[in-house]
Amino acid sequence: MFLRKRINLRNTLAFRLTLWYAGVFTLSSCIAFLLFYMLITSWIRDRTDQELLSQVNRFSTLLVAEGFEAVKNDAVIEAQAAGIKKVFFRLLSLKGQVFSSSNISYWKDININETAIRELLQGSSHIFETITIPDHKDKVRILYAFLSPSIILQVGQAMESYSRFLDAFKGIFIITMTFLIILAAGVGWFMARRAVSGVEAITQTAQSISGGTLGKRVPVKERGDEIDQLAMTFNQMLDRIQTLVTEIKEMSDNIAHDLRSPITRIRGIAEVTLTDGKSMDEYENMAASTIEECDRLLDMINTMLMISKTESGVDKLSFERIDLANLVREACELFEPTAEDKSVTLSCDVPQKSHLVGDNRTIQRMLSNLLDNAIKYTPSGGTVSVSVSENDERNIVITVKDTGIGISPNDLPRIFDRFYRCDQSRTTLGIGLGLSLARAIARAHGGDITVTSLLNQGSIFTVTLPILKS
Repeated sequence: MFLRKRINLRNTLAFRLTLWYAGVFTLSSCIAFLLFYMLITSWIRDRTDQELLSQVNRFSTLLVAEGFEAVKNDAVIEAQAAGIKKVFFRLLSLKGQVFSSSNISYWKDININETAIRELLQGSSHIFETITIPDHKDKVRILYAFLSPSIILQVGQAMESYSRFLDAFKGIFIITMTFLIILAAGVGWFMARRAVSGVEAITQTAQSISGGTLGKRVPVKERGDEIDQLAMTFNQMLDRIQTLVTEIKEMSDNIAHDLRSPITRIRGIAEVTLTDGKSMDEYENMAASTIEECDRLLDMINTMLMISKTESGVDKLSFERIDLANLVREACELFEPTAEDKSVTLSCDVPQKSHLVGDNRTIQRMLSNLLDNAIKYTPSGGTVSVSVSENDERNIVITVKDTGIGISPNDLPRIFDRFYRCDQSRTTLGIGLGLSLARAIARAHGGDITVTSLLNQGSIFTVTLPILKS
């Protein structure tokens, strides 16, 4: 169990982010320490070189002023004063032979560098080298320089300060880096946990939803960061899924209810005809009734498919520049005979031209559904008026107003739901999909449909469509 938890921890995003943060922080600290080390060691070496050069200058001045013997004596005294384990002096001939030196019992393993002698003879003013002597603690910095045209001075100095600094630096580096790595890991883990806390909330919500809790949502902390945006997007997706699930459930219930009646009628007609039918006319009437009911079922199924395709975007619309005013006039002319049969006055108030970018076929279907509903639920002697205008937001507004039976306040919020029919309309032929399809078409064009209604006074359906599809 512990091993599985440890493996799961190693596979988490927080653990990987912590490793990355600690690794980058450690690498950056190492680079900073390395640069500091190089800077300090360079400074120590330069200071040592300056001390050695100052010794050469002093001996050169002393040689000119007091002679060779004074230089020999001063070199011995200088080495004794500084410590024979810290400084040594050698006076060399041009061939590299030693003819005078300080006490070099401690430095006997240091040889004469013939390459340095040759470079001096070739014109170099001085030559530096750093060597390491076995069994000696400190490195040695050696300088070769001319004291006179015939005398070469070899002076060496133990880099004691360099060694002390290096030892101290190693100790400080190990302690500091250990502390920084632990600190970086702790800070990285804290930051990573805070960064992925929102993701964990989304994961927990998704797990709850998979268990059947569709109404649960991810908490949004209002920080405005990427996690909050992910949470809001996830919640919007859940809202959409819940809406679709609810619609599917309602549609399934409505389909079961609305299909039962025509299927029952078809079965009843067939059963009665088969039981009591004695003439060919009765069988022909049965076939005609069956075809009529099947056509109604097919119309309902096709309308449902069209709504689903339009809302989901599967059915791609053919957007083009169309004259909406002309479409409205043609729709009114088409429904004029139907209105006259019901003694309903149909008026059309549209401008000469009104253009927008849309799908000609589906807009015609939307207008037909709205006019059909308005005429169907307007009693004899009533009026239905259609108008087209343009509002301040550069949207085209289509208004269908009737003086019909109206819609009750209880039914009004659900008037656009699929298969929903008001109680007053149950006796009127219809399947309750016309307004749902009209709203789906309007929204597919970037617009919408709203309705206002007073019971027994009439309704006003308002379609708002953008001139240009966004």
